[in-house]
Amino acid sequence: MGDQDAAELAIVIVSYNTREMTLACLASVYAQAQTAIEVVVVDNASTDGSAEAIARDFPQARLVAERTNHGFAPAHDIAVPLTSAPWLLLLNPDTVVLDGALDKLLDFAKRTPDAGIWGGRTVFADGTLNPSSCWGRMTLWSTFCRTSGLSGLFPASSVMNSEALGRWPRDTERDVDIVTGCLFLLQRATWDRLGGFDPAFVMYGEEVDLCMRAKAAGLQPRVTPDAVIVHYGAASDTVRPDKMVRLLRAKVELIKRHFPARSRWLGRQLFRLWPLSRAVALGVAGRLTGRADWREKAGEWRSVWDRRAEWQGGLGS
Repeated sequence: MGDQDAAELAIVIVSYNTREMTLACLASVYAQAQTAIEVVVVDNASTDGSAEAIARDFPQARLVAERTNHGFAPAHDIAVPLTSAPWLLLLNPDTVVLDGALDKLLDFAKRTPDAGIWGGRTVFADGTLNPSSCWGRMTLWSTFCRTSGLSGLFPASSVMNSEALGRWPRDTERDVDIVTGCLFLLQRATWDRLGGFDPAFVMYGEEVDLCMRAKAAGLQPRVTPDAVIVHYGAASDTVRPDKMVRLLRAKVELIKRHFPARSRWLGRQLFRLWPLSRAVALGVAGRLTGRADWREKAGEWRSVWDRRAEWQGGLGS
């Protein structure tokens, strides 16, 4: 149901060339939500007819059709001021809400108010777990495990693979460091108090930075397995050098901002070696096994390493 004047929950969706997915997402939101909602969609200058289709099929949503692609974080600076509800949910366009998930998430938040930020459980289209709904924070240890390959050798270990939380199936309520922006609930007052997303994080890292600032302010993000959505993202492990350069730039910035001062320099040096270690390991494995796909991935990681001047300085590079 949707009634902006009496809305309890504001839902913000930022889209870019995801017309069919965005339409499916909106259909699921309106079909599943029993809470009074208001929906704001910022379309980042899509060229696939997204804005026109959204305006046609969902006139009850507030559409902001931009002529510039602002990126994910800055688009929220456009959307959030247009909302008035006391609760704010950030929802990816490549999601489908299942079985009253939004109401369940809101109920969970009211039951655990000290968390401050709340998330749910994400699955792929076939119903299998998509573990990307939440993460552990980057630490000096996790960075060492990533670069040395220990996290890949021991993926089920919550010690060696702490950022991915081992292979915890996201089937229990749990405190986490990071709630992913695909399903991210907080009170509007908390968003305002924390200053929302830092617009410097145009594409990656914005929710990590916000969660780290929230934890520093005394909040403890928490997730529930009861609020389930389909999230199509993160389905592929393909290494795309341009995407990885942007991602690594954001991660270096997170190290600069959120590692303890005494470990910041070492953390950055360890992290910058990650693409090189991946390139070497995959190259050797590809030659030993004859796997052409591993050799191809090795070349992609080598390309990321060769472009390290673009990302090793963080967002200032």
